[in-house]
Amino acid sequence: QVQLVEAGGGFVQAGGSLRLSCAASGSIYSFNNMAWYRQAPGKQRELVASITSSGRIDYADSVNGRFTFSRDSAKKTVSLQMNRLKPEDTAVYYCNAVLLQTAISAPSTYWGQGTQVTVSS
Repeated sequence: QVQLVEAGGGFVQAGGSLRLSCAASGSIYSFNNMAWYRQAPGKQRELVASITSSGRIDYADSVNGRFTFSRDSAKKTVSLQMNRLKPEDTAVYYCNAVLLQTAISAPSTYWGQGTQVTVSS
């Protein structure tokens, strides 16, 4: 069983910063990809940032230059440093992982429980 546990959400004023973290545990052989998604009320879930197994990082245009995605492979954690936050960043943020549980298993997708980020104007 694999678990993704997020931490670090909260309430902040516009222009402020928050740091989210996601810790993976369980039977994990390797990661194909890890990502942060977010879902605002009444909107579809959207990709915020992602990192491949080789370390390539991609950001959504809306957060590029403000958010920084980092990974600690040894600790199986990823973090999202969010700076210059805007009210439109308000959403539930979800950690996502596509991983292999064994060397011969097919990739599986897992989600964290989500953490609320609220940015006031």
